[in-house]
Amino acid sequence: MLNISSYIDHTLLKPTTTSADIKKLCEEAIQYHFVAVCIPPCWVKQASDFLSGSGIKVATVVGFPLGYEVLKAKLIETEQAMLDGAQELDAVINISALKSGSWSYLQKEMESILSLAHDNDRLVKVIIETGLLTDDEIVQCCLLYGKMGVDFLKTSTGYAEKGASVNAVRLMRENLPDSVRIKASGGIRTYDFAKQLIDAGASRLGSSAGVHIVQSAIEQSVS
Repeated sequence: MLNISSYIDHTLLKPTTTSADIKKLCEEAIQYHFVAVCIPPCWVKQASDFLSGSGIKVATVVGFPLGYEVLKAKLIETEQAMLDGAQELDAVINISALKSGSWSYLQKEMESILSLAHDNDRLVKVIIETGLLTDDEIVQCCLLYGKMGVDFLKTSTGYAEKGASVNAVRLMRENLPDSVRIKASGGIRTYDFAKQLIDAGASRLGSSAGVHIVQSAIEQSVS
């Protein structure tokens, strides 16, 4: 049986997120043995303290959700997140720059974030927002970020009209080096869809429905 819990970043990124919500998320992550929690930057310190010693990672977002912050702002976000205890950083690329054909800017942007994060032994998941890109743009992102040594390429923020898709994950896997893993996120609410994304090449899943997905997997295994 697939250990679906070992793929899930238990996620809560709503603007109305409260301290109590974060505590509950962390408790569920411990109960269900999720890989990480992915939370807003302002709650990283609380989650890091709560999960200390649990083995569950704390992930947060940079440049979220639209990605068009200036690089200096993204670097400040990255530094603060690390100071607060984030072990993984899900950074949104400047999609506006991509659509303008400014690939050199995108390279400089992520090289700067990667250098800061990797110098401090943090993982970086690069969010390219596949639902807003053409297949050719997805492939170009794979070629650009794949050669940089990013840890993950991630499909989506969950805030665009279209989130993760099996086709996008498959296309990414076909065009990335084996060393770069894929995180699928956005609209993953069922075990069946989660398994399809894993079969297509995803190594990590970002979902706010992690508990439901795990419970569904258990029900299927005993039916």
